[in-house]
Amino acid sequence: MHRSLLFVFLVLAPAVALAQAPSTIRATVVDAQSHPVADAVVVAVSTDPSVNANGHPRAESLDQIDKEFVPKVKPVFVGSTVAFPNRDNVRHHVYSFSPAKRFELPLYAGMPAQPVLFDKPGVVVLGCNIHDWMIGYIYVSESPFYAKTDARGRATIADLPARTFIVRVWHPQMTGSEADTRREVKLAPGEHADITFALALAPEERVRRAPGVEHGSHY
Repeated sequence: MHRSLLFVFLVLAPAVALAQAPSTIRATVVDAQSHPVADAVVVAVSTDPSVNANGHPRAESLDQIDKEFVPKVKPVFVGSTVAFPNRDNVRHHVYSFSPAKRFELPLYAGMPAQPVLFDKPGVVVLGCNIHDWMIGYIYVSESPFYAKTDARGRATIADLPARTFIVRVWHPQMTGSEADTRREVKLAPGEHADITFALALAPEERVRRAPGVEHGSHY
């Protein structure tokens, strides 16, 4: 390589690499007492619609274990399918009446014949006609950039392009509107942005298990 060309390459290569470096949003979600909030869905929506359209639907799975939905909250990208394997030794009847997706999987054991397509963004509340205390949530995101908080209230959305994003958070117990949590984040190439959300949470409303129905029972 000619010396002048080599010099140009050595000067420009780091700048080009930086311009292409992915960015990251690191979110922390806490409650009104600053305690970490698990199972909150953090979504980053690019202001450039073509970026959001680059996502690919996936084949997902949400289990039924010990008469509970596992995980309780499942975020998916719009257009994805979700299978509902029944790992219990009893049959379940999974359903949802949510506007984002209405469906029923009549009484079954093992794996149902077909997964369910979630083709509309929104929150889908899951239930079981046999076990009233079984409640789960599927969050269908219009953006491929999302993550769920862990026990420390932390979620990381990685491999983001350098763009402006509107970041918001949802949790099944939040008392306010998801839209009210919106924050604008402008990401430079290779930047790691930190953002904290404080949510007001209502007490969890949970139907008690039927008398005599304990973990591991046959009912």
